Amino acid sequence: MTGGTGFIGGALVAALAARGDEATVVSRTPGVGRIGWDGLDAAIDGADAVVNLAGEPIADARWTSARLALLRSSRVDATTRVASAIARAVCKPRVLVSGSAIGFYGTHTDDAVVAEGAPPGDDALARLTVAWEEAARPAASVTRVAYPRIGVVLGRGGGALQKLALPFRWFVGGPVGTGAQWVSWVHLHDMVRALLFAVDTEAIVGPFNVTGPHPVTMNELARTLGAVMRRPSALRVPGFALRLALGDGLAQVLLTGRRIAPRALVDAGFAFELPDIGRALAAI
Repeated sequence: MTGGTGFIGGALVAALAARGDEATVVSRTPGVGRIGWDGLDAAIDGADAVVNLAGEPIADARWTSARLALLRSSRVDATTRVASAIARAVCKPRVLVSGSAIGFYGTHTDDAVVAEGAPPGDDALARLTVAWEEAARPAASVTRVAYPRIGVVLGRGGGALQKLALPFRWFVGGPVGTGAQWVSWVHLHDMVRALLFAVDTEAIVGPFNVTGPHPVTMNELARTLGAVMRRPSALRVPGFALRLALGDGLAQVLLTGRRIAPRALVDAGFAFELPDIGRALAAI
């Protein structure tokens, strides 16, 4: 695994251990249970599966040119290294599950339902995501490759909810922007289950959306979060304030959203355990 110390990766490592699998985590910070990137080839040669989740967080800082370059290199360059190591391996893994994101589809504000066959967008995040997937594609000549296009992951200890819930704790929470934009979310529990499903299921090939079956608008998400936390949800964050704080690029991602359908997962027989936003937030 790469990215095994992150919000999603750490939960996946725990889930693998719980079912009796041994996960070798490749990290920039080697330590207990982790090896450095210089050990990548040895780790991949003979591995049953490779899960590549390497990448700097998208929403942690303003998108300066330097930040965009880091976002790209941490994904595209890392994935290129993983695909090359798989090509060199004597005993090749039977599958590569290589991270992607619903940012592939671009930033729009319409209500159209978007499934895996939709074309890519043309904004900075979409172009980054296309390049990210392309970097893994050479491995498809020697093993099964699946691209989880990951949505907004909700869970304890990190991810989008950690930032979204903070103003609610101080009784100043509310929707971001108009609130009409779609939030295609998934609970961390189902996120991890979907990745394991992709590792185990031969039918999962190419891109598959990892979002819950019932996306919600930002207005609905804020109302539900307020109700679960017993806090008001009426103080809207205006779009101009977000643009001032985060810059146009990152703010655009937060102020728009696609209505994503996890069609490939459902067609392959995957069943979500926390499909409803109210139940999911209550569980968190």
